[in-house]
Amino acid sequence: MEEIYANIECDKSVDQKASQYQRGPRSSERRFHGAVVLFLGLLSVFLLVGLIGLGVHCHVSARDSAADFSIMKEFLTEHLQASNSKLSSVIEERDLLNASLTEVTNELNKLESLSGQKKTCPAGWRKFMSSCYLLSNESDSWTRSEQDCTNRGAHLVVINSTEEQTFLSNFTNVETWSWIGLIDKDMEGTWKWIDGTPLTLRYWEAGQPDNGGGDPQWGEEDCAHIRTGKKTEENWNDRSCDVSLRWICEKKIC
Repeated sequence: MEEIYANIECDKSVDQKASQYQRGPRSSERRFHGAVVLFLGLLSVFLLVGLIGLGVHCHVSARDSAADFSIMKEFLTEHLQASNSKLSSVIEERDLLNASLTEVTNELNKLESLSGQKKTCPAGWRKFMSSCYLLSNESDSWTRSEQDCTNRGAHLVVINSTEEQTFLSNFTNVETWSWIGLIDKDMEGTWKWIDGTPLTLRYWEAGQPDNGGGDPQWGEEDCAHIRTGKKTEENWNDRSCDVSLRWICEKKIC
């Protein structure tokens, strides 16, 4: 009886040890699985938080981008409106300038028309380019000839071009000696026109000017004349200013 009891006690002891032995590995396995589950749970939480943060960031970025776009759009719109306003102002100024230019042009045309009507020579005068010319009917000294031209609002002719020289050379069909506004009274040999301009074009006859050639009968030859009617460009001569000759007056057309 005692042996049986002892055996039973022994079997219980063995079963408890076996049970304890069996519970040990299973408990560790459960703890491991629990740790894994906890890790996965935390990982899920972190992922969820990350996704939420990314979504918030994207939303904020999108909102900021939309705000920036709105600001830029407003800025560009304002500048476009300002540019359009300036362009309208420039166009308006251009139109005003064109209108003013048209008005000025019309006024100039009127003035030219009126001026053209006035660009005629008095009776007895001949027109060439922008001047009127008069060949006197009488003869007198160079000084009195110039005075007569002055009284007529003119002066003894000043020849400025070959065309004018040719025109005067053919002023009459008859050879006529006529005073022109060319003298060398101030300094012998230095010829100047009556308006003070120096002589540049020269149409002297051969051997002229010679200041009388030293012959007393001719005296000092300080004034020049042209032989009108003589078809040449070498038809100037110097004579004493006291000699009585015809003359040619010139005045600009008003």
